[in-house]
Amino acid sequence: MIIQSDLGHSVELRHRDRELPLWHYHYNTRPKPYFHPLCTPAGHCLTLAEPPDHVWQRGLWYAIKFVNGDNFWEERESFGTQHTTSPLAITQEWDGQVHIASRLEWRRPADNVVVLHERREFRYSPLHIGTYALDFQTTLVPQCDVTLDRTPFTTWGGYSGLAFRGTTEWKDTRLLFADGSTSERPTGIRSLWCDLSGRFDGGPGQSTGSEGLDSMFQSGGLAIFDHPQNPRHPVPWYGNSQPGNYFLCASFLFEEPLSLAQGVSLTFRYRVLVHDDIWEQAQLQRAYDAYAGT
Repeated sequence: MIIQSDLGHSVELRHRDRELPLWHYHYNTRPKPYFHPLCTPAGHCLTLAEPPDHVWQRGLWYAIKFVNGDNFWEERESFGTQHTTSPLAITQEWDGQVHIASRLEWRRPADNVVVLHERREFRYSPLHIGTYALDFQTTLVPQCDVTLDRTPFTTWGGYSGLAFRGTTEWKDTRLLFADGSTSERPTGIRSLWCDLSGRFDGGPGQSTGSEGLDSMFQSGGLAIFDHPQNPRHPVPWYGNSQPGNYFLCASFLFEEPLSLAQGVSLTFRYRVLVHDDIWEQAQLQRAYDAYAGT
């Protein structure tokens, strides 16, 4: 595995013989950092970036809908931005793990004033054949008293936090929760984790990877684990598994806003587990228990 960096813009991890990187993290190229492509171990791309109806949705990203009324989610008219303020600190370890640390400023649209400082870290860990983890930790430090909010759910709304938009090349997808239940369109279901899995049709944007890998693994998915120490754990989930509109969000503001005084930090931890094949409830729960115990 090779780390490639475009200083000040992006970093990626790739196999020498794959068309697509395993993952590519963009920062300071759009109003918010994001991962795209994000691929399964076998090489299938899971993510979609900038669909025509939601151009601000890019792969895997972290955002809050409103900070003191300023929109940091949708990118139309006046909206807030996230700026990575210094080069990424990148460490590749002997066991294959990759650690990325960065600092960000959340700037409000009217005058570019910083309302939140953020310390953001990702750790890539190859777990075993057919799966890897991206461990995400973010600490938000308000530079003034803030209220973090969302659009209250009616027929849509409630989203804020770690979010994922999936490729249209999936089919027969399923959203699975820790109690073994499924939902085509969850709106506030609380759960330790949520998994989005399905089969790939091998259409445009799919990487065949090394010879034979695509024939071995024609299905895969992504699970997001909510750490037990997170605020409002277990988190409410907002999502969609309807054809062509695959979306998943750990919506910690789904039920109500959250206010923070200046200087009072807020930390979240998540594991994004990327896997080949369709994982069932027991297998995912074992993986969650291992993560929650760390």
